[in-house]
Amino acid sequence: MTTVSTTVNPKRWWALAVLATAQFMVIMDTSIIGVALPEMQKDLGFSQGELQWVFNAYVIAFGGLLLLGGRLSDLIGARKIFVAGWVVMIGGSVVAAAATTAWVEVAGRGIQGIGGALITPSAMTLLMMLFGHNPKELGKAMAFYGAAAPAGGTAGVFLGGVFTEWLSWPWVFIIYIPIGLVTLAAVKLLPAVESRRGSVDVLGAVAVTAGLALAVFAVVRAPEVGWGSTGTVLQLVGAAALLALFLLIQKSIREPLMPLGVWRVPRLGSANLSMMLLGAAWIPMWYFLNLYLQQVLGYGAFASGAALLPMTVLLMIFMTMITARLMAKFGSKPLIGGGLLVLALGLLWLSAVEPTGSFMIDVLPASLVAALGMSLAYIPAMMTAMSGAPQEQAGLASGIVNTTYQVGSALGLAALTALATSQGAGELGDLPALTDGFSSAFIGAAGVAALGGVITLLVMRSDKSAAAAAADRQAAPQGEQIGV
Repeated sequence: MTTVSTTVNPKRWWALAVLATAQFMVIMDTSIIGVALPEMQKDLGFSQGELQWVFNAYVIAFGGLLLLGGRLSDLIGARKIFVAGWVVMIGGSVVAAAATTAWVEVAGRGIQGIGGALITPSAMTLLMMLFGHNPKELGKAMAFYGAAAPAGGTAGVFLGGVFTEWLSWPWVFIIYIPIGLVTLAAVKLLPAVESRRGSVDVLGAVAVTAGLALAVFAVVRAPEVGWGSTGTVLQLVGAAALLALFLLIQKSIREPLMPLGVWRVPRLGSANLSMMLLGAAWIPMWYFLNLYLQQVLGYGAFASGAALLPMTVLLMIFMTMITARLMAKFGSKPLIGGGLLVLALGLLWLSAVEPTGSFMIDVLPASLVAALGMSLAYIPAMMTAMSGAPQEQAGLASGIVNTTYQVGSALGLAALTALATSQGAGELGDLPALTDGFSSAFIGAAGVAALGGVITLLVMRSDKSAAAAAADRQAAPQGEQIGV
């Protein structure tokens, strides 16, 4: 549990700039590679199916280790873990930039993900220490920090195109080295935190991360070796066993990464399911849209990044200026469910892409509809997952929902890549086959988003009933379960 200091730090707003920069860079690391992927594929020898590991290696390490990063931040001290995270991030960036083979690149991306898993929870802890004494200042700080995420996503799309087109693809990783060093030089602005006694659930962290990685690997390989093959079945069984082991560990040890009692928080389960399906639909759309623009329409890296800017700018505007107002008026449930359904509509529209299509007709309007759906659903789902948690579990709830989104992203991308490959997306140079494969992925993602929207509207409690459930939970016996 993080203790909020009552001492006002006179340099807290400068410290916030350091933390927001960290958030900006961690989120940018998921988007900056998008337009660079075809060039990386050519230089490093990735197959069409293997290319997704440039993304998945990052999100598996990031999502799988977020809870461990939070725990280490509590025990060792948030500033120390923040520094360690940046050291790891810089090291991973060096490996990724210098890679000359596909799997060295994947290793570098995994190391970057470990760095992100240390940076993100420690940054949030430090923000709470700096501003938790003043609710008004905390609101402003959270808005500024939160805006860094869509800003990082937007900048990543554009800068990835600039670096790849006019320099070379390794620059999408090299950029992290000077910024990381400047950030490390500024850590004295952040409050120091003493370490405290406690245990670290390393076995649980290894089990959940290995289980996720094995599941993704099985889904990626299944189209090639067969879904019913002995290897695929054993890998999926092994993944399930590792994830079951993780739950068993959490139930049996004194200081788990994820105390299972947190799932009594009203709407935590349904909000996390919504976030998982949102990630499983949105990230594959972004991934395959990049490939369609470059491999079918023939866009260069810069042109592809510029083509995605309208979508990312709309996201940034809605998330920072409009979504909160809509939440205040309508509540979170209709925005999450409706946003997922709007995303599904945009994805269905994208599935009509043609081998001889154009940006203005085939991409722009559909991508803006999809971005509108994402911007309506993401922040309400995130806030809903955290809103019912007591103060001592708020950080844990935040870590769980971030992990869920990353897990959904990795599994969704793996499954839809398998679908796209089976429908022709592996046939480089054959534009009709590529388009058919990408179209199938968009249809699959639309189905995932529609499922999420329907489940949210049918299962999630309304804001008023959730507030009542939260009050009941405070009075309920410790072991009593409250619904979703």
